[in-house]
Amino acid sequence: MEDRVSQIKQQLSSHSYKLTPQREATVRVLLENEEEHLSAEDVYLLVKEKSPEIGLATVYRTLELLSELSIIHKLNFGDGVTRYEFRAEGAEHHHHHLICLHCGTVDEIVDDWLGEVEERVERELNFYIVDHRLTFHGVCHRCKDLVKDPGKLVGAKVT
Repeated sequence: MEDRVSQIKQQLSSHSYKLTPQREATVRVLLENEEEHLSAEDVYLLVKEKSPEIGLATVYRTLELLSELSIIHKLNFGDGVTRYEFRAEGAEHHHHHLICLHCGTVDEIVDDWLGEVEERVERELNFYIVDHRLTFHGVCHRCKDLVKDPGKLVGAKVT
């Protein structure tokens, strides 16, 4: 983790920002929960446990800065909540997500299977692609046997 913190410190420094104690606390919470897709409120509650003096506005500003510098990604899974995750080092594109409409679990697809689609879009539509994101909504392997009619989940709110 210390290597990642140092790397983020360098990224901030290269844009004339410092890794303040408040920013470091936020970064550490994100790193400790890297497998999760935390909202700003989730991050704040976890930061507050370690550093009670840090306010919600500070966490929001830090997340916004990290997002602007492409250190983290903002994600929206269609539920009105912005979540955050680290940008994969050396990745050309963002990875993809599988969202279970039954239990709300978010799984990741690390492989990028859209190379041919990108080439076709660029060639046929004369559109230069910078990045892409793909999200599948359905029923995960954990819930598959619990859901009798997956079609009825379309548009349903996850509880």
